[in-house]
Amino acid sequence: MDRVDLKPPTDAVDRAADAYAAAPLLNCLLREVARPLPDDAGAGDRPVHRLPGTGRLLRVRPGRRPADPEVYANGAWHRIGHTELVKLVAEELRRLTGLPGGDLPAEMIDSRDAVAALLTARHRAAPPEDPYLRSEQSLITGHPYHPAPKARGGGPVTAWLPYAPEAHARFPLVLLGVREDLVVEEGDTRALDALGTAPPGYRLLPAHPWQLDLLARDLAPAFADRRLLRLGTTDFAAWPTAAIRTLYAPERDLFLKFSLDVRITNDIRRLWRHDLLDLRRTDTAATQAFTAMGPPAAWLSDRGYRTAAFAFEELAVLVRDGLRDHLLPGATPLLAAALAEGFEGNPLPTAADPHAWWEAYLRQVVPPALTAFADHGVVLEAHLQNTLVAVDAGGTPVQALFRDAEGTKLLPEVSRAAGWERLVYCLVVNHLSEIAAALAEHHPGLDPWPAARRELARHDLPEIPALLASPTLPGKTNLLLRWTAADGAAARYLPLPNPLATG
Repeated sequence: MDRVDLKPPTDAVDRAADAYAAAPLLNCLLREVARPLPDDAGAGDRPVHRLPGTGRLLRVRPGRRPADPEVYANGAWHRIGHTELVKLVAEELRRLTGLPGGDLPAEMIDSRDAVAALLTARHRAAPPEDPYLRSEQSLITGHPYHPAPKARGGGPVTAWLPYAPEAHARFPLVLLGVREDLVVEEGDTRALDALGTAPPGYRLLPAHPWQLDLLARDLAPAFADRRLLRLGTTDFAAWPTAAIRTLYAPERDLFLKFSLDVRITNDIRRLWRHDLLDLRRTDTAATQAFTAMGPPAAWLSDRGYRTAAFAFEELAVLVRDGLRDHLLPGATPLLAAALAEGFEGNPLPTAADPHAWWEAYLRQVVPPALTAFADHGVVLEAHLQNTLVAVDAGGTPVQALFRDAEGTKLLPEVSRAAGWERLVYCLVVNHLSEIAAALAEHHPGLDPWPAARRELARHDLPEIPALLASPTLPGKTNLLLRWTAADGAAARYLPLPNPLATG
């Protein structure tokens, strides 16, 4: 049910949108480009950085989400808003790389404008009562180290807002009929046939309504010659999760992942043919690894896909396990990324004993990821958005559930060294570092890293001693990745200070 309170003042929304959008962009700039100056170059508690391409000086209010950027000019510091920050970053990177940056500056602006639209929409919408769904739909900042985490492909707000998880969207799926001889599928797709009824000679194929809008012109001939039929919509609503194109239908306890021809963070979010063809092998390896481990750790299997031969990638839908068969009795799953960003009902800030809470968190999240790698050659993409952490009635972590075979890699198809670097980035840099920082922010005085060192040291992997002794960890360079138009899968890493280092 919609709220009846009035639309928030535009200036308040603009200020909030600027702050939300500036934080991840500043994180990228400070991590990948800026050079810190000595402490005595700052003013008060604001460290000063030099931008090497332009030579300009920048200072910000530091923290997990840096804020209030200022540049030095004409003998004084001047506050800049998000638009000016984008211009500053673009000028810096053009000088530094010699490249124009393509569409990235526009994506940064689009991301900020999307945040403003989301904030306005959230003011009118009621969040879901279910804490799991509330966690999936909570990410207004999104990826904390991406220059445009909320960009929606530059399309009009009216095109994407009805399907935005951050706006607490829910909607029925469109049901299509695909001529039977043109259906392509692999794995277990029986759940799709239970969504409705297809006429004789056709098979059922659910579709994301936004993707159908994007494909309207391309699919018109298939509708015209009846290779495709429109069969109405489901009689239940599906909720978009943080991934946007992955929807959860609570009534059916079913996740469905769709293609979406929109750039979100680094990639156009299609279900690419090569990934779909690899799906059974990758998912089978992950499923076997978690079966061998046993509970409480769980893998949400991507158990099959279905599509149309004439639109293989565009209309593909992937069937993923639901939650109920994997959850411990009485446990409530929560998106790990939401624990770091915050949402109503988040147990992290209210933990009575944050040390014990953190140790419980580590016990659930770290062993499955390391065991999958060491014993089964499975490199989980165990970042914040691919990990669910289930908590008991008191908010203590009791289980971790991992997902996304598309992002999972197998040894020796990637080398052990490359697989380990990817795992360390996803698990330690992207995931544990963010949860640790959020926990320390809510519980001043807490040092989360001794417990993390102890948990990692328990595991007999040859890479662990080097990890705990190394002065650096691999950090992904999303700003430079996007500026140089590199493929999102072609991750580039730079060394970051390692809080695990014992030396």
